[in-house]
Amino acid sequence: EYIMNRTPQIPDDCQWAIFLRCHDELTLEMVTDEDRLFMRENYAPDHRARINLGIRRRLAPLLDNDQRRIKLMNVMLFSMPGTPLIYYGDEIGMGDNIWLDDRDGVRTPMQWNAEKNAGFSEADADKLYLPVIVDPEYNYTKVNVEASEENEDSLLNWMRQIIDIRKQYKVFGRGSFTFANANHPSILSYWREYEAEKVLVVINLSAVDQSVSIDLVKEDYEHQLADLLSTDKLFAQDGFAKLWLKPYEFKWMKEVEPDGLELAMKELKMEIELG
Repeated sequence: EYIMNRTPQIPDDCQWAIFLRCHDELTLEMVTDEDRLFMRENYAPDHRARINLGIRRRLAPLLDNDQRRIKLMNVMLFSMPGTPLIYYGDEIGMGDNIWLDDRDGVRTPMQWNAEKNAGFSEADADKLYLPVIVDPEYNYTKVNVEASEENEDSLLNWMRQIIDIRKQYKVFGRGSFTFANANHPSILSYWREYEAEKVLVVINLSAVDQSVSIDLVKEDYEHQLADLLSTDKLFAQDGFAKLWLKPYEFKWMKEVEPDGLELAMKELKMEIELG
């Protein structure tokens, strides 16, 4: 919230370009010495992964190749104000090579398939500007576009799905941004609004289950919230949205009018609870 409040205003016909990683370093020159030490010890314990005051790593290695956290970070990227940019290879979970000089470790050839030079070039391997990734976890023979397209549960296919959902709602690209009151240190929640569209983003940043009640401000709130990323639905009760989130779980909750059956079930439940 501190950072968002410090972000300067820009003209209405302009937009920020936002990204998780790029071909450069993850610069830490503007944070405190304490924060920099924490970031380096947790995300770059190997000193070869550090450069200047920052870190030279791709997204997947930064997050220990944890698919839950990789998806969580992309959910934030696609729902925060700005135009999201995806660094090549991060959509398939590419790794890096911290043994290469300078920032070359995050600039290795794109991994298209399991063929020669990852399908990037037909040249001899020693003629490439930089070598392909061959370490066991991120080896190009298993982490590549072709393999990802054949796996319906791959990160690539998930990214395509969430991008498609984002493109259906102008609220993410043009809407206003307001933090929601979740009253929970591990929960990030905010509203995106544009014309008639209104979406509540809720993200569990912790590695444990969390129960959260989000203040919707409106005491007479009668709308239903439906998750754009799943089939989950919930009713707001007494002006609060109550959710149970698994570790690193996230939701994009859109306001919808409850249908007749669901409304009747809600009223019946309330009558039973009141005796």
